[in-house]
Amino acid sequence: MARVRLSVAERREELLKAAIEQIEARGVAAVRIADVATALGVSNALVLYHFSTKEKLVAAAFTHAAEADLAQLRRLLGRRTTALRRLRTAVRWYAPTGQAKGWRLWIEGWAAALREPALREVTRDLDKEWKAAIAEVIAEGVAAGEFHCPDPTGAALRLTALLDGLAVQMTAYTGAVSRARAQEWVDDALARELGLERAAFTASGR
Repeated sequence: MARVRLSVAERREELLKAAIEQIEARGVAAVRIADVATALGVSNALVLYHFSTKEKLVAAAFTHAAEADLAQLRRLLGRRTTALRRLRTAVRWYAPTGQAKGWRLWIEGWAAALREPALREVTRDLDKEWKAAIAEVIAEGVAAGEFHCPDPTGAALRLTALLDGLAVQMTAYTGAVSRARAQEWVDDALARELGLERAAFTASGR
């Protein structure tokens, strides 16, 4: 059956989604242009027409994934509710126990970023934007008198460090930390950063 003719933008998005799937399955180091082409039933030449090298394809794929994650983060933090509810929802979504991005993809990205400047820029920008968004909502909650946090920027850094570290443990070492225990630690950390009692914090988040 003949393939549907796609616009340039549609084709690029199709290629990027396939690249993300292949990176998650094979890893950055092992994935090839041919793997992406085969997954879609297209030629290597077509992939190279849109992305002239594997490195450019990989960097674009991570950028695509990052933009999707940041869009979802902004939706969660932009809801019309309290800062506390928005924070709890966003942190739970981002945590390795939630529904955020495939953590295997981002662990691969962090490792490859040590050697690939373009990929390092993508992962660094995502990290900065995530921390800035969390810090901004913490500052909003402080200004509204919902909770107390003398250092929103530091709190955002500590929270994301915990979430990223748990993601590595739970992805790399099956069974190292249970989902329930990880969620408990995440809730404890957020309550502590906001100067709240855990019981009051969990009750307000329901």
